[in-house]
Amino acid sequence: MLNEITGAIGLGLLWAVMTIGVYITYRILDIADLTVEGTITMGASIAAICITGGMNPWLALLLAFLGGMAAGLCTGLLHTVLRIPPLLSGILTMIALWSINLHIMGRSNVSLLRMETVFTYFTDTLGMSKNIAMIVVGGGIALVLMCIIYWFFGTEIGCSIRATGNNQNMARAQGINTKVAITLGLIISNGLVALSGALIAQSQAYSDVQMGTGSIVIALASLIIGEVLFGKDQFFRRLLSLALGAVAYRIIIVLVLRLGMDSNDLKLFTAITVAIALYLPTLKKMAAKRMARKQQARLEAEEEAGGGPDGPEGLDGAQITEEGR
Repeated sequence: MLNEITGAIGLGLLWAVMTIGVYITYRILDIADLTVEGTITMGASIAAICITGGMNPWLALLLAFLGGMAAGLCTGLLHTVLRIPPLLSGILTMIALWSINLHIMGRSNVSLLRMETVFTYFTDTLGMSKNIAMIVVGGGIALVLMCIIYWFFGTEIGCSIRATGNNQNMARAQGINTKVAITLGLIISNGLVALSGALIAQSQAYSDVQMGTGSIVIALASLIIGEVLFGKDQFFRRLLSLALGAVAYRIIIVLVLRLGMDSNDLKLFTAITVAIALYLPTLKKMAAKRMARKQQARLEAEEEAGGGPDGPEGLDGAQITEEGR
């Protein structure tokens, strides 16, 4: 059981990089970008081909990141230049990436067994287990990325991206080029997703053209679980909650499998979890409005029953005082 938990933590930290990327488009830009389902596979494909070709695995991560940025640029240009809605732009790029990924790998999957990866040094030289190496590498990369993103979105360019996602009309009124801001946000987001794909491929020792199917739902589940469980008050705390949410999601998956859930039902479980989590804010607002209406009705009933200064009891008191005079 302990081995399964450490494995879930390590894998969750690798997926946390993707969750941060999805957060940039889904929360900051307010765009549902489906490009990520193709980008995560693209990152894995680039890393796998580079490693099998003898390239340093850390350099393969960099090339995967650049490949993801290129995919994000395509989605951004489809949306800002060709004026295609962002959802359709992401779908078009995702479909195109399916063929591109097949061309990159040359086949449907590439094995990385007995190949050097970013985890090899920690397992062979330092004697760590594979799960601990995943925790060290994934946690270190996630923490560095969170610090960089926290710094970047505090700069003028980062603030322009945040302003564009908050209100495009107001951002344009302030002289911000919203097209550039949207495109830049998509580039950064998909670069991080591809980086996550490269890390995941090296951890599981293979890359497959279908590994991105349903990845957007997994990222959204991690994002929402992190926000609900660990808060979203400050920006850095929100970034930290994304990583913790990805880890929590993986631990939940391990627990439900231990309870006897069929592995074929995992995606159904994830979809239901995301649907419920997305409905929770609406449910809270409905409950708050209902509570406010009940409180207002109770106050009005008390005023009618007790009588205010202008009510019947107040008038009777005024009449008695007048008669006494």
